[in-house]
Amino acid sequence: MTQAAQYDVLAVGNAIVDVLAPCEPAFLEAQGLVPGSMQLVDANQSAALYAAMAAGVEASGGSAGNTVAGVGSFGGRAAYIGKVADDQLGGVFTHDIQAVGVHFETPPLQDGAAQGLATGVCMINVTPDAQRTMCTFLGAANQLTVADIDADLVGASAIVYLEGYLFDPAPARAAFEAAAAAAHAADRKVAITLSDSFVVHRWRAELLAFIEASADIVLANEAELAALFETEDFDAAADRLASMVEVAAVTRGAAGSVVISGDERVDVPAFAVDKIVDTTGAGDQYAAGLLLGLARGLSLEDAGKLGSLAASEVIAHWGPRPMTPLQALAEQAGLTLG
Repeated sequence: MTQAAQYDVLAVGNAIVDVLAPCEPAFLEAQGLVPGSMQLVDANQSAALYAAMAAGVEASGGSAGNTVAGVGSFGGRAAYIGKVADDQLGGVFTHDIQAVGVHFETPPLQDGAAQGLATGVCMINVTPDAQRTMCTFLGAANQLTVADIDADLVGASAIVYLEGYLFDPAPARAAFEAAAAAAHAADRKVAITLSDSFVVHRWRAELLAFIEASADIVLANEAELAALFETEDFDAAADRLASMVEVAAVTRGAAGSVVISGDERVDVPAFAVDKIVDTTGAGDQYAAGLLLGLARGLSLEDAGKLGSLAASEVIAHWGPRPMTPLQALAEQAGLTLG
């Protein structure tokens, strides 16, 4: 019999500090940026973009880091594995994630400055329609290695959530594979988010192979799903994904989400929002609610509702993490956490 989990969700991801600023579409065009995209940049490109951006705010981010912060906001038990440098921003990231109750003890990268590897930074420009365009300097984040994967921590977690962005750097992908192997050795579930359609285009074959061999739960948005199966037929692609894993969840923006497990398909509506301010972190917070619900044994519908609730909270303000405790919002909405 599998031992009861100490943590609901353990996430493995790129530890990043976000810098968010408003911009007009003309700014993106002038910088040669594709609206709504995520691209990797080097230290010089990151510094140049930062200098050109409008005044903004700094907030600890990273996709999977945002998700476990959401799990913590729900009152769930969360842990995180990710690499920061031993510098000021690394200290900020560590403080922020621990302050919301997330277990985080990955040793920081030493002598990162000497290697030109500061804590990772994501420059996020947000247009008036609330769409975000991201340029990420991974820095220390892609120095995550197999040695950073704590097999005991993995084994103590009901769901191990892996960030698709980790398919880019080879050492981090090896850590990703090691985490999945340790989870299954401990009879735990492995979840993966496809992260971005550009990631899917780069690593489509590898992602499909990983999903078939190692994933139990897959989260994606419509664009990522279409890229994965190279089709615009949403239902066909969703059914194909569902045939490969135990649970497939696909977000559809204002149209809500679809959660499928076996023959069961649930269409989950989005929660109403008075005004969408910034969509950064919407998918990350949806994952927080969905995964916590699944870890606690909730129905697909209730888990999906928790995801929609969390997403609705985060898009109503700047930044990728909840500002209002999600546990209180769940109680107000009549949603129990099991």
